[in-house]
Amino acid sequence: MTVIEAPAPAFEGDERVVRRRLGPGRRFRGAFWIGPAVVLALWSAGSATGLIKPAILTAPWDVVIAFQDQWVNHDLLGNVLSSLARAASGLAFGVVAGGVLAVVSGLSRAGESLIDGPIQIKRSVPTLALIPLFIAWFGIGQEMKIVTIALISLVPIYVHTHNGLRGIDGRYAELAETIGIGRGEFVRHIVLPGALPGFLLGMRFAVTSSLLGLVVVEQYNATAGIGHMITLAEQYGQTDVIVVGLVIYGVFGYCADTAVRLTARRVLAWRQTLEG
Repeated sequence: MTVIEAPAPAFEGDERVVRRRLGPGRRFRGAFWIGPAVVLALWSAGSATGLIKPAILTAPWDVVIAFQDQWVNHDLLGNVLSSLARAASGLAFGVVAGGVLAVVSGLSRAGESLIDGPIQIKRSVPTLALIPLFIAWFGIGQEMKIVTIALISLVPIYVHTHNGLRGIDGRYAELAETIGIGRGEFVRHIVLPGALPGFLLGMRFAVTSSLLGLVVVEQYNATAGIGHMITLAEQYGQTDVIVVGLVIYGVFGYCADTAVRLTARRVLAWRQTLEG
């Protein structure tokens, strides 16, 4: 008679191995750049073989030449810094306002009654559709552009932070009451850290949204910025310069999103998830 031995009990280390085998696998160094590198390789191969016509999309090497020309003979650095200043200012205002509103609404029933309804109404109205109204209120200068970017960034910060606050297990509150922790300590040490994953997720959406707003507002009477450069290139039919601007926008967004993801991984190292 064949004897079948029972499997050895799974210890903590074994469980880690199983989770790693069933999850996404071991992380590669520099994995953030693999996808963009593949896209660049396909773009280069398509341009070199003629599958991608220059009239459709400028070849990467022509984009590099146009970038050098804009850097040496035009004020590309000034345009980049101008765009970054607009995006950073609008994003900062949006993050602060969205975070404060989310905390007030998430920690207070009265605050939720006053704040959550208008924010949900705002979600159904595209911010870019409000630009004509903002022009009437703030003019066509820098203030309108920053307000637009801030309002676009505010919504994802509010929504995800508010969801993070409301999603905290109520048993933590019961435990805090049992051991006599005050409301202030409970909010500082349990509620806000518990809402941090939602806030950082909202940051990823807010960064992308701020760049979307930047692309649009820089088409309105901008005297500097990547959008201004693209507008001039469109008037003169300089497709390569347009692609330079689009690539810079893409690099902005990808680097900002990567920075938020790396920050989240370090700050939330205590969480056991498939990502980390």
